[in-house]
Formats: sequence, structure tokens, C-alpha cells
Amino acid sequence: MTTRIRIDPDSAVPPYEQVRGQLARMIGDGRLPVGTRLPAVRQFAADLGLAVNTVARAYRELEGAGLVETRGRHGTVVAPGRDDATDRLHRAATEYAAEARRLGVPPDRALALVRAALSSS
Repeated sequence: MTTRIRIDPDSAVPPYEQVRGQLARMIGDGRLPVGTRLPAVRQFAADLGLAVNTVARAYRELEGAGLVETRGRHGTVVAPGRDDATDRLHRAATEYAAEARRLGVPPDRALALVRAALSSS
């Protein structure tokens, strides 16, 4: 899997977010189907040349979004049970994030725009 994850050290996007975003896209488009076991945090960090805490944060954020679940000694796997609405919203969010990056909008500003849109609904 590490060959599919690319970290751009010159990017304004923090490394944990690069890992999280790439994994989220792979989950969202089915390249990582439900039940797929992700690499162990320590090994993945070593493979990517990142700190363990960087990969751990990416995994925590994916778990918080319901995309993966940690099963103790059995590792972290792509989570089952996302419904169609969640899948569609995840794809839209992934596209929004990609567009924000393409336009050079910082993540905190992009999130502020989403919060404003949600509160005005």
C-alpha cells in the first residue's frame, strides 16, 4: 500500500492530512474495500518516512469519520456499515477538499466555508 501513498514534503498540507486524505479517497472510491486491513501504524510510518504520531493521527481522524475501525491486536480495518447517504457525502467532501487544495485554499478556511454553509441552511 505504501507505493500508493505519496507524501509531498513541500506541500502546505500537513503530512497527517496527506495520509488521511489519500486513504479516505481510496476508501471512498472502493480501492480499499470494507474489511481491508491497514498497515500497522509503526510499520506504515517507517515505510512512509514519517513519525509514528503522524500516521496515528491520520488513523484517528479516519476512525472519527467512521471510515475505519481499530480492532485492538487485529489492527485497523476499513469500517463496514456506511450508508448510501454517508458514501455520497464522503465523495462530495473528498471532491470539495481536492478543489480547495487545487485553488490553494488553506484547510482551516475551507472548513470555515463549510461551517458557514451548514449554519445558513
